[in-house]
Amino acid sequence: MIRLLALLACAATAFSAPLQAQTAPVETAVTAPGPQGPLAGTMLRPAGAPGPVALIIPGSGPTDRDGNNPLGVKASSYKLLAEGLAARGITSVRIDKRGMFASAGAVPDANAVTIPDYVADTAAWVRAVRAATGAKCVWLIGHSEGGLVALASAQQVRDLCGLVLVAAPGRPLGEVIKAQLRANPLNAPLIAPADAAIDALTAGRRVDPATLPAPLLSLFNPAVQGFLISVFALDPADLAAQVKVPLLIVQGAKDMQVPVSDAERLKAASPAARLAVLPNANHVLKDVAGDGRAENIATYSAADLPLGEGVAATIADFIGK
Repeated sequence: MIRLLALLACAATAFSAPLQAQTAPVETAVTAPGPQGPLAGTMLRPAGAPGPVALIIPGSGPTDRDGNNPLGVKASSYKLLAEGLAARGITSVRIDKRGMFASAGAVPDANAVTIPDYVADTAAWVRAVRAATGAKCVWLIGHSEGGLVALASAQQVRDLCGLVLVAAPGRPLGEVIKAQLRANPLNAPLIAPADAAIDALTAGRRVDPATLPAPLLSLFNPAVQGFLISVFALDPADLAAQVKVPLLIVQGAKDMQVPVSDAERLKAASPAARLAVLPNANHVLKDVAGDGRAENIATYSAADLPLGEGVAATIADFIGK
């Protein structure tokens, strides 16, 4: 957020006010039609011409338009990204997912969704954003699971300028979860039942919660199994190979959730794509000086920590070209 400098002289203050009005980005509430009620978001546009326009698609779980969620993430990564893009002449729209936050009225159950549902919402947002800005096309910026939504949308949604995948998985999500569980030795007793559940869901079969150990009940909650079936069926690399618009893959080298090898897999599937690996950025797009887990996790709740060096610039340079 742009902060007014304290000015000593009244005359200087008088001159600064018009300058602020000319240079500050403009924030407005925007909506798109949802299944049973509106989808809600925030548009941030630079003063003057709107420039290129990007839709920021949020990651997994109850993640809001700013990139925060009630499970402890308060990094405000999407808000900071929007501000960084506006400073570089790019308009953005960041959104609340259907059934959540200000989009709660769009569907009665936020868990009863699938990737095709999110693709339909992306199409609605693209139409709404184009109508609001006059843009001929819209960029999609998908973070984490939002990258998978962006890839799936590229197969069906019209009027896309291109895609930016940020910290997006390059393997089927079932494989990602298996690897994450194996990364913690304490999960050893859970590996076999978790693998069986993931394999069943990948095959399109629901899992009886009575067959699961208690620690896995939240991960494979029956309420979200329909969503997991839709996600596990997709291979991000296969989708990337079919993308026909410009594609940028942005990956932090200190991301503890999505490794650089996933970004490299996406790049290998789409040789024309550009891959940018940021050496100090983590999953919430903040820079981490060391390699310790505690230091990395601490940034997830640090809204006052700026966006990682090069994140906004790398995306803006690609979109601008």
